[in-house]
Amino acid sequence: MTTNEIIQYVKDHPSGKVKIALCDIDGILRGKYISTEKFLSVIDTNTGFCDVIFGWDAADVAYDNVSFTGWHTGYPDAAARIDLTTFRKIPWEQDLPFFLGEMMETKTKPSAICPRQLLKKIQNDVVDMGYTAYCSQEFEWYNFAETPQSLQEKHFSALTPLTPGMFGYSILRSSLQSDYFADLFECLKNFNVPLEGLHTETGPGTYEAAIVYTGLPDAGDRAVLFKTAVKEIAYRHGIMATFMAKINENLPGCGGHVHQSLWDASSKKNLFYDEKDKLKMSGLMKQFVAGQLYCLPFILPLFAPTINSYKRLVEGAWAPTTVTWGVDNRTTALRVLNGGS
Repeated sequence: MTTNEIIQYVKDHPSGKVKIALCDIDGILRGKYISTEKFLSVIDTNTGFCDVIFGWDAADVAYDNVSFTGWHTGYPDAAARIDLTTFRKIPWEQDLPFFLGEMMETKTKPSAICPRQLLKKIQNDVVDMGYTAYCSQEFEWYNFAETPQSLQEKHFSALTPLTPGMFGYSILRSSLQSDYFADLFECLKNFNVPLEGLHTETGPGTYEAAIVYTGLPDAGDRAVLFKTAVKEIAYRHGIMATFMAKINENLPGCGGHVHQSLWDASSKKNLFYDEKDKLKMSGLMKQFVAGQLYCLPFILPLFAPTINSYKRLVEGAWAPTTVTWGVDNRTTALRVLNGGS
């Protein structure tokens, strides 16, 4: 849709409102509804959004020893820009118009700590180097036959999984909840977060989904939107979905995978592939893998941001515990797929 068509859709939507959201420091969407009139008044300028989303954790507990925002700043509103190119219709909310936003340091200068602005900077760096980057994600998550109220009443223990037992890649378990499966595929597709695959994972009530690859920053948008969308779709089936890394020491945990490939500027040549190499890996890809391995210990807090994350990183739990790589090897930290050009 063109910009004019998007604006007209917003004007014509009978709800009289728009949903907007920004990604916080932990990769969680924080948002609100605004009236159509408010939306139309800020699309050519900026709106405001409380900068506390960069000053507290996932449980709304304020961080200590911070400099960007805190009690010392008063948690003011920061300039925020609504990105019209992120327009989506929310299928489970009567096709309500939805947009992502991003923080600004000033009216025209991007915020250096806004996750989406950082991803856009990386994308610009990639283009300046003459490359095209494609990325996608896979996510694993637990599904419980619970409600927010029952979770509180049970003190988050002894929860009822959607299906019992261990049954990865189960056709039976997925058909048992076929309406939920179908809604995930269809609603996510209509929300412009299309899936390549969806299946049960090892663990009670555990699912895994692979998102279709795309460029930056769209891949990042799809990742954060996927998690929120899954939880909202699950609500409508009486299900609580959670992406917590570990719920029980005797069960495998839930993680995720980031798929990355590098192409030339025209997106026609896979720069990670070399037909003549024994492992079909180009020199550039070998350098990329080496760089990833070197950086892993330093960037681990980005992938494992909570105490619970590290409870998953133990031997025998289908999680990497070493700085290693291998070709199509699911036991290493980095899994190289070299099957084609």
